[in-house]
Amino acid sequence: MLYESERKQIVEAFRFLEERGLNYGYSGNISMRVDKRGVFLISPSGAKKSKMRPEDVLVVDWNLNVLDGQGRPSVEAVTHLAVYKARPDVNAVVHAHSPYASILAVLRRNLPPILEETVIYLGGEILVARYAVTGTDELARNVVEALGERNAVILSNHGALAVGKNLEEAIDSLVYLERAARTYILASLLGEPTPLPREAYEIELEIFKRRKQA
Repeated sequence: MLYESERKQIVEAFRFLEERGLNYGYSGNISMRVDKRGVFLISPSGAKKSKMRPEDVLVVDWNLNVLDGQGRPSVEAVTHLAVYKARPDVNAVVHAHSPYASILAVLRRNLPPILEETVIYLGGEILVARYAVTGTDELARNVVEALGERNAVILSNHGALAVGKNLEEAIDSLVYLERAARTYILASLLGEPTPLPREAYEIELEIFKRRKQA
């Protein structure tokens, strides 16, 4: 089986997400870039993610031709590939319907930089991508635009998408996003959350940039 180890990582990642309440059932999708010339692994359409086996993960090219495996690539594959084209530094993309990020998604509310880790690990304020129908080129363009150089983006009325230089970092980005979204929403129940001071924000943003270059 091609890329057996990497396919196992994707299967294990889905189980991790479900165990921690960050994704459920048939929702969500994960991909990995495994060859800079344009070979990717991606979860299939219509699969219950926690029940997937390594052989269920598909190997595809830039045109979403299936090179190894059975079935159709995730409907969100167009968005994944758009992210890879725009961000050469990204080698893994995780899309999930995590609860607190999804609350911000239906409110269409950006996540301000209220925690240091949001800037250090995600790159600052997390934006909500303009709404478009799932699986469309329009959604892909909107996601790339809102993501920018950050490691996460919120999808209007949908969920969250996180990226990283590898799958571990992409999963970490999703976890940081969900933690910050939860903190922001709960803090908002008691008052107005206070963003980081500008000076601290700039310092932590430099840390984020250095981490990306490492």
